Amino acid sequence: MSLPENTTVLIVGAGPAGLTAALSLTHYGCRDFVIVDAIVEGQNASRAITIHSATVEALVSIDAADGLLSQAIKGKGVRITSRNSQIFEARFDPLKKHSAYPYALFTPQNVTELALARKLQSLGVQVQRPHRVVGMKQNEEDPRITDVSFEDGQVIKARYIIGADGARSIIRTIAGIGFSDPDGSKLVDNVMAQMVAADVTFEPEPVGPLTIEGHLNGTVSSGSFFMLVPFGNRFNAELTRDGKPVTKSIFRVGCAVPLKSGEPPRTPPKEYIQDLIDTYGPTCITSDPSLNPTPVKIDQLVWSTRFRTHSAIADRTFTRLGAAILLVGDAAHIHSPAGGQGMNLAIRDAVFLAEAITKHIQASAENPDVDDTILQECAEARHSRALEIIGFTKKLLKLAGLTYDRYAWWMPFSRASIRDLMLRLLGRFDFVQSSIAWGLSGLGRR
Repeated sequence: MSLPENTTVLIVGAGPAGLTAALSLTHYGCRDFVIVDAIVEGQNASRAITIHSATVEALVSIDAADGLLSQAIKGKGVRITSRNSQIFEARFDPLKKHSAYPYALFTPQNVTELALARKLQSLGVQVQRPHRVVGMKQNEEDPRITDVSFEDGQVIKARYIIGADGARSIIRTIAGIGFSDPDGSKLVDNVMAQMVAADVTFEPEPVGPLTIEGHLNGTVSSGSFFMLVPFGNRFNAELTRDGKPVTKSIFRVGCAVPLKSGEPPRTPPKEYIQDLIDTYGPTCITSDPSLNPTPVKIDQLVWSTRFRTHSAIADRTFTRLGAAILLVGDAAHIHSPAGGQGMNLAIRDAVFLAEAITKHIQASAENPDVDDTILQECAEARHSRALEIIGFTKKLLKLAGLTYDRYAWWMPFSRASIRDLMLRLLGRFDFVQSSIAWGLSGLGRR
């Protein structure tokens, strides 16, 4: 498909960040933009699954939340458990004092992308696919324009470029923006350094509180962290792959794989996922009859993947190469999945940066020599927010990574057992519940 020769704004990448940027531009009155993506179709995979209160508010502010609110599971809270008992529960209900959306939405990322893309289409905007950026250079005639070249030989002249093209961002690379861990390049051996995620069904279907939709369940064990989120039948149509129908309830499972266990397969098979469940998962979904009186096994493996986690942030979120270049989402920052903050920060980045671009376009129309203060201030604010989130997720990682090994030969306790005891005790107090819900919600760090 041919691209226009000129546009005011070019959005590169049509994941949650890019789609939200397009919706935000439209909401604030900018219709002269093009959104492109390098792949033929949208991402048909779960990946991120949590949309917190602050992000729901941001989407509502640009009239882009209706599709998600009608389809997603309204999460009641987060549970932390051992393999066979509950340690702590953080309920989102206390957020009623702070937000009209006192919950987290649980929805697979491809469903989120589909809802945002449908909203964009209803506004008359279509993602242009497949178009892969291969080069950028300052326009020879207008120093405020960048010529963006694509793999198929087409070129677009743009005044603003939003890089929403992921952790391996070509926009960031060509712009010469560094990308590194803010705490240094030393690799940290954390419990979530390598992870496996999968969508599965069970036979027979498991029973128990952890299997009822409405909570994200995290199971701690020495050297690992296991996540279980029941989807019920709500997303079966969207998660079906290769034409294979899925009729049973789907569960999202995720597991940190200890480094000593070696690298997981690129697409972990059913047997590999089953072994992780039996080793680290809550007993209600294991196949081991010595742990689970009603043992269950994986029936269908709907989807699986592996990934490594680390933290990195772009040296800057705004620069110029002729056009104003702004980075959002994983192109600007990445971190561990602890706390489910990644996609949330990406969406909020896109809402606020697109608003700033619109203001700058309007200011430029009144004064062609306007400086970049509007863009610079917004970019710096989002960069600071990303640093906060990276610090927050590292604290969660440190807490989750405590082991059950004895602290010392003379002390019959471990750091992890002390953590669990403190969580059991503190979890009885409402102010602790409220504090944790507030921290996860993002309402204090929009």
